[in-house]
Amino acid sequence: MRPQLTPADEALVLVRRHADALREWLARETGWVLLVEQSSARLFKRPADLLDPTRGAPGFGRRRYILLCLACAVLERAEAQITLRTLGEELMRAAVDPALAQRGFQFALHQAHERRDLVHVCRFLIDCGVLARVAGDEDAYIARASDSASDALYDVHRRVLSNLLSCTRGPSTFAPSDTPAEQESRLRALVEEYVPDSPEARRTALRHHVARRLLDDPVVYFDELDSDARDYLANQRGPLCARLAEATDLVVEQRAEGVAMIDPEGELSDTRLPAEGTLSHATLLVAEHLLEALSDDDQRFVPESQVAAFLRTAADKYGRYWRKKEREPGAETELARAALQQLLMLKLVAVREGAVRALPALARYRLGEPELRQAQLSLV
Repeated sequence: MRPQLTPADEALVLVRRHADALREWLARETGWVLLVEQSSARLFKRPADLLDPTRGAPGFGRRRYILLCLACAVLERAEAQITLRTLGEELMRAAVDPALAQRGFQFALHQAHERRDLVHVCRFLIDCGVLARVAGDEDAYIARASDSASDALYDVHRRVLSNLLSCTRGPSTFAPSDTPAEQESRLRALVEEYVPDSPEARRTALRHHVARRLLDDPVVYFDELDSDARDYLANQRGPLCARLAEATDLVVEQRAEGVAMIDPEGELSDTRLPAEGTLSHATLLVAEHLLEALSDDDQRFVPESQVAAFLRTAADKYGRYWRKKEREPGAETELARAALQQLLMLKLVAVREGAVRALPALARYRLGEPELRQAQLSLV
């Protein structure tokens, strides 16, 4: 869940203590590289599905990703400390690059939403351990950028920054004429791993590919794998899943459609269901609603507007348990979108052009009939 650990993470002590065993296990079972240093640990974990739309950093879009890349370039050349205001000014200078301008990217700090983008990137870098806040308040900078007192000061951990990108080849090593044109091709070129041309090496690479999906994806469906990976998982899922479960405490759920590695304690998961709060409750209600359209001969897509209409009705029944803003008229559209995003991240639904379809593993959240038990009374 956190492939980059710094001294702020208590787990760093354990990772350093068991570094040799962890490196050996990860190399054998997944092919992932673990780098352990005095002040940090970095697991260079690469997802098997490079086009999974749910793996982006929270709150990031194209614009913020560009700012993140520019910020990393600025911090690579910065001093040991930098202020938020200075970082923003350096980003504005970097953003005037003609190559960015040709693609319609512009960045300034005149508007609050522009400063909010900068702050979001900074907080992401803080969470990664690249920056450490020494003093100041980012919220004050967003509200009052002209006030010189509204600023923040950060330590720059350049060693953590150098390990931020998880790839086998740096993007800057591609000559413009050699850069692949399509996004998927570019991503694959960045993480392409050398596999010797031998049967044993190909089997090892296939085993690593399947193990990565089992560990990193909530559910692995047979029909989303290529033929080689599908055959390997079908034939080897017993011993493979047993090894992974023994080492990670994940619980294997072998299904007719594939395999799910369940995380009952939530120690390896960034998204959980069920959980506390309005969104989790609404997500479970949406799951039950979608399951009504799931059967062996009915795999139809349900319009997202229908899901929102269902939540509007559910608000009348359950709204007293929800936060106030989710009960307001019109809030059901955003709530439905957030609930479907949760289900999509957990690979419980498929989304296509404004419509959603339940996937088989969603059935594990089907509500059963209530079970009434006779109370046992005793006299003392």
